[in-house]
Amino acid sequence: MDTLMDHKIKITGLLLAILSSSTQVVADEKPFSIAIHGGAGTISKASLTPEQEQAYRDKLSQAVNAGYSILEKGGDSLVAIKAAINVLEDSPLFNAGVGAVYTFDGQHEMDASIMDGKTMNAGAVAGVKHIKNPINLADAVMNKSPHVMLSGAGAEEFALTQGFQLVPVAHFDTDKRYNQLIDAKEKIKTAETAKDYQAANHLMGRDYLDLDYKFGTVGAVALDQSGNLAAGTSTGGMTAKRFGRIGDSPVIGAGTYAENGVCAVSATGHGEYFIRYHVAGDICAKVKYQQKSIIQAADEVINQRLITAGGTGGVIALDQRGNIATPFNTEGMYRATRKNGEPVQVMIWRDK
Repeated sequence: MDTLMDHKIKITGLLLAILSSSTQVVADEKPFSIAIHGGAGTISKASLTPEQEQAYRDKLSQAVNAGYSILEKGGDSLVAIKAAINVLEDSPLFNAGVGAVYTFDGQHEMDASIMDGKTMNAGAVAGVKHIKNPINLADAVMNKSPHVMLSGAGAEEFALTQGFQLVPVAHFDTDKRYNQLIDAKEKIKTAETAKDYQAANHLMGRDYLDLDYKFGTVGAVALDQSGNLAAGTSTGGMTAKRFGRIGDSPVIGAGTYAENGVCAVSATGHGEYFIRYHVAGDICAKVKYQQKSIIQAADEVINQRLITAGGTGGVIALDQRGNIATPFNTEGMYRATRKNGEPVQVMIWRDK
């Protein structure tokens, strides 16, 4: 028969085995996380009805969970961000895909980019008019062509060689965006009639338009369980834009950037400033070369350097450990985040 000492030894061994197993499970867990945004701007609490606010929150939750479910199963960060962005591109609530704003001539011209932090490969498209999900075409440019950026008709010709189905321009028409165009053109006409050319030419000729007309973008950044970072951004551009204007969204280093071991960034804002100040790349450079946290680096660029220059907007960013930063210098920014083992966080303003 076992003695009391034998029982104690067996129990102690069992406890050690359990503790060892638990420690191994924790050690084997790899951090993963995802963050998305649906644009920044003058998002006034008073301008959204409770029903409208809930619609935005529901769609943001759906998008971030679409990406999170892929990461949770051990999927690739690139696949996760495309899944999340596709949800936003397919919603009329956001200025990307079906919700894209109108150009001055009443058309839609969309831009998108994607970057793989593991390989430093990237793909982008600009000024496409018939692509249902521009982020998917940017991904095809990255993986199926020797180039980084394709534009306009050439990008759509390439899309056909890759099996994409072109959609009619009417696919992207929405009453809300059309009414914004009419209102914007009235403001432009008023400024030009008054011969207020200084105001009309200042900041790309759009200072007399509200921030809601200036920009709106969707994007996602993710870290998968293999430690791979990825970033992607998609946009319909600026309301009433002319002359083939292209913003920061398809520009690698300005609107999108990802590098394994450093960070991943997707931006939304007044694109001309994000291009000039190399916003996404600058944030990652601060993390890489100055050893600053992702929160500090993103805050310095958005709320100090950019805003001092007159640039408005925000970013979503995360580092190699899955830490997330979502700074913005406008009234609000649609955004959602989720880390492994944690619930979804959806926010529009600073306090909720």
